[in-house]
Amino acid sequence: MSSPLEILQRVFGYEAFRGEQQAIIETLLAGRDALVLMPTGGGKSLCYQIPALLRPGTGVVVSPLIALMQDQVDALRELGVRAAYLNSSQEWREAREVERQMLNGELDLLYVAPERLLTDRCMELLQRSRIALFAIDEAHCVSQWGHDFRPEYLGLSALHEYWPDVPRIALTATATAATREEIARRLGLEEAAHFVSSFDRPNILYRIVEKNEVKRQLLSFIREEHPGESGIVYCLSRSRVEDMAAFLSQNGVPALPYHAGMDASVRAHHQARFLREEGLVMTATIAFGMGVNKPDVRFVAHVDLPKSVEGYYQETGRAGRDGEPASAWMAYGLQDVVQQRRMIDESMGDEQFKRRSGRQLDAMLGLCETVDCRRQQLLAYFGQHIEPCGNCDTCLEPPESWDGTVAAQKLLSAIFRLWRERGQRYGAGHIIDILRGKSTPRVREQGHDTLSVFGVGADQSEQSWRSVLRQLLAKGLVAVDTEGHGTLMLTEQSRAVLKGEITLMLRREAPGAGRATRVRRPAPADAGLDAASQTRFEALRAWRAAVAREHGVPAYVIFHDATLREIARTDPRTLEELSHVHGVGVRKLEAYGEALLDCVAAV
Repeated sequence: MSSPLEILQRVFGYEAFRGEQQAIIETLLAGRDALVLMPTGGGKSLCYQIPALLRPGTGVVVSPLIALMQDQVDALRELGVRAAYLNSSQEWREAREVERQMLNGELDLLYVAPERLLTDRCMELLQRSRIALFAIDEAHCVSQWGHDFRPEYLGLSALHEYWPDVPRIALTATATAATREEIARRLGLEEAAHFVSSFDRPNILYRIVEKNEVKRQLLSFIREEHPGESGIVYCLSRSRVEDMAAFLSQNGVPALPYHAGMDASVRAHHQARFLREEGLVMTATIAFGMGVNKPDVRFVAHVDLPKSVEGYYQETGRAGRDGEPASAWMAYGLQDVVQQRRMIDESMGDEQFKRRSGRQLDAMLGLCETVDCRRQQLLAYFGQHIEPCGNCDTCLEPPESWDGTVAAQKLLSAIFRLWRERGQRYGAGHIIDILRGKSTPRVREQGHDTLSVFGVGADQSEQSWRSVLRQLLAKGLVAVDTEGHGTLMLTEQSRAVLKGEITLMLRREAPGAGRATRVRRPAPADAGLDAASQTRFEALRAWRAAVAREHGVPAYVIFHDATLREIARTDPRTLEELSHVHGVGVRKLEAYGEALLDCVAAV
């Protein structure tokens, strides 16, 4: 029998394992269960693909998105692995052929959606087949507190009941300690070996800017930092997705919308285009992206505040899966906080759900308002600790901390006086107008220009006051009355500030922070190539594009950019030299070796 390392080198074309890959593989080969937390792009799939090739039978992979199965299977077939999928997109003849292959032991890996797996027909098929292992991908979907909860995942505990001797591996890129415990409990993996890799994605530059004409900000970010590159833009609502896609397209950035309200065939077509075309931007709700294996997504942007740090990490992790520099950019404003608070209060969940959602939002606000390293705070949420990263906005342009106690007292006093003296509550804009002494028609009509707090904050700009208010909301010193159309009110914690019992240090942005030109751009993906190598690289990319079109698969299924870049740099002249390039396995060497050498020699 081949060894795991032989399979890694011969089939996948990689010289050595990374991190705990080998230990995970050996755990499964020994017949034991494993629970694996590994960041996106960390090589999770190898942890079950290699054992499936080495153990007798077929490895069954439970994957939540049927739209991605075809690309995963296509990539494996390019490597010479006998892979197939079963899902609702297939015609019955095609599904029957896959079932026949499964029964005859002709498959190394079978991908199945959880809904399909739990049907009587599929369970009977599996009972009549020899199973090498079960891999449960995106395992956080089993957590009812998670951001991608899928009720179908709850039924996967039955796998252990029916096949107690078949090893199982549950994998996810995102889980706190509490979520990890819930995954183990719900899937019956209490005895599983746990493998927790670092959550750090050092190639991603994290940046959060104050929202101010967000469309213009997003367009500037894409044009200045990622022109012509693939990216994902996340929006909170379906209408915003459509609007943002139209705006980008009208301004020369090719973009497509994606959300659950679209026709399923249109949605699938848009996803297929995104996976296969270069330089396309997908604007989407969080319905898009789980399990996306496109390696060259160069940026992920959020134009609305995510609901939780877990969701934010999962979504930003879809950038830079190839390890090349990428960006995670977010525009965040006061209205985001008000909107999220309202959504929690108006949700149909019970009080426990609302408290949990409130804590998740508080953690997200803390990440937005921190004066410390973003990456430090992000990883601390998952229980990991690092030194300041040097690759986020707060490290590159540190914000100032300032004593905002007096400013906070002025703002809290304005809210208090309106309520005590007039029995009235107002939103942020009106409160700030009063503080700045702006005699608007509404201020005069309400007689608020006679209040003692009128004009006491004229020394600060509207933007500055919005920053103060945002931070007070984040710290729980101001609350949003969702029944009063987003009006502001005090909390129990406000009293200590008003009495001067605490000193309140607030964040002030560095001058010019958030401008694309002021923050270090990620190094270009082709950095380090001389002129001749760059010419070879472009020729190889053109060759790859033609082959991908011929095969009907995304370009990265043929070869990743990193592999082509190494070929361009090393300029191999023989198949032996080419065989040592990262990502060139035996099957791909046989299929494409001569063509690659011809392409290089012709430049």
